[in-house]
Amino acid sequence: MAKIVIFGASGTIGSRILDEALRRGHQATAVVRDPARLTRSDPNLTVVTGDVLDPESVAAVAKGHDVVVSAVGGGDGPGHIATIRPAAESLVAGLRTLGDGAPRLIAVGGAGSLRKPDGTQVWDAEGLPVFVLQIMHAHGDALDFFRTVTDVRWTNFSPAAVIQPGERTGAYRTALDDLVIDSDGNSHISAEDYAVALLEEIETPRHIGERFTAGY
Repeated sequence: MAKIVIFGASGTIGSRILDEALRRGHQATAVVRDPARLTRSDPNLTVVTGDVLDPESVAAVAKGHDVVVSAVGGGDGPGHIATIRPAAESLVAGLRTLGDGAPRLIAVGGAGSLRKPDGTQVWDAEGLPVFVLQIMHAHGDALDFFRTVTDVRWTNFSPAAVIQPGERTGAYRTALDDLVIDSDGNSHISAEDYAVALLEEIETPRHIGERFTAGY
């Protein structure tokens, strides 16, 4: 059983990660801006308020845990895009203060910087809305930052090109920097199976100090 902190636990992806963690019997601490948004009751769940942009708050919540998961992203509106890289920097700064006993960090990333079979990146596609491109590049900036970090155990987990609520099948494929595409040429995964892949990475670490992705 792992002790897992989840920032952004009330969001679309964060809530699925929380559900999967509890489903597997882990102890979860959900860090949210508004505790009223998390009404579920579970003996393994603790709900707290915290500020992902404050390293001291990060350290206080993370202390004594095994893993910190950040599901902080730009999907909730334009105002949240600007928090993606600062959140990554704050998380690392907070964990650094905990020294050798600091939890591992797994951050939900973006698909924009993944390579397609033709060698271009997802964010090179024509016709993408400006808001989507801003989110993609913000996640790319966060990944660039993580790749400079050598003193905190980090993992950046990019979803497939399309991620949305759906069925939990437990089946998926992984790659590192290449987009996972199915036999029909699509890149997609349900938020539920993304959460499965993330929890399996917690339980059996394979990607410490690197980015990976998952899709069908």
